[in-house]
Amino acid sequence: MNQSVYQSVFRPGLFAGQTVIVTGGGSGIGRCTAHELANLGAAVALVGRRVEKLEQVQAEITAAGGQASIHPCDIRDEAGVKAMVADVIARHGVINGLVNNAGGQYPQPVRDITLKGWDAVVRNNLTGGFLVAREVYVQSMEANGGAIVNIIADIWGGMPTMAHSGAARAGMLSFTETAACEWSQSGVRVNAVAPGWVASSGFDTYSAEMQAELRSLKTKVPLQRYGTESEVSAAIVFLLSEAAAFITGSCIRVDGGVPNARPTWKLIAHERSKAFNGFTLSQAPKCLGEDAQG
Repeated sequence: MNQSVYQSVFRPGLFAGQTVIVTGGGSGIGRCTAHELANLGAAVALVGRRVEKLEQVQAEITAAGGQASIHPCDIRDEAGVKAMVADVIARHGVINGLVNNAGGQYPQPVRDITLKGWDAVVRNNLTGGFLVAREVYVQSMEANGGAIVNIIADIWGGMPTMAHSGAARAGMLSFTETAACEWSQSGVRVNAVAPGWVASSGFDTYSAEMQAELRSLKTKVPLQRYGTESEVSAAIVFLLSEAAAFITGSCIRVDGGVPNARPTWKLIAHERSKAFNGFTLSQAPKCLGEDAQG
């Protein structure tokens, strides 16, 4: 394994002999997490809609000495999800872990969200995640156990300008809690990770107006910086690992303490919080400039 690609805080070989699906594995947090899991010995099944992005990440992982297969799929399509999970099992056998990371949204005030737009975001961020989790459970984990981590968002207090995404992510948190109860009898743990303002390539996909807003956000974070993809990946890897064997139905916030900031408390500018970035191939969003890691 080429250790220069990923310096994980977890022990080498932690996931040796295990297969983990990562949806949305072609970019951002999904790409980073796939690299860390492969670095730790997992055979990673990369899932996404764009084949070329999956092939690029597969090539990166292979060059670093890891194992990765690609499984193009639109997680909103039930038949496609069933076939994708069956394909992963055919190639790798038992599925030990699932990182339900695929999703997406766009900014829009509630009054302007169309039904088509609402349905598209909810299917992307809630229905798709449900379909993948259900099929992984039915086709593999019900008989063999495993761990699922659903990636949601910083939904606490609502998500102004992204009500469709907030509602879907909140639904995924409730789904996480329910599945954790129902699937425990099969030895399956289900948890969630809620990233806050993480400096990933996704920032550059927004409009210029939204990017300007993103550049101002770090002053609203108690830790006074943006998060890194590696910091989110570390939370995901922990929840997939044996160290989290007694954790299910929980959610880890990776948000720098934003929900804890209060109007009665003035946040002080500082540089005391140092970012962790174990992924040398990570790409800071261009829209943040020098603020990407600060």
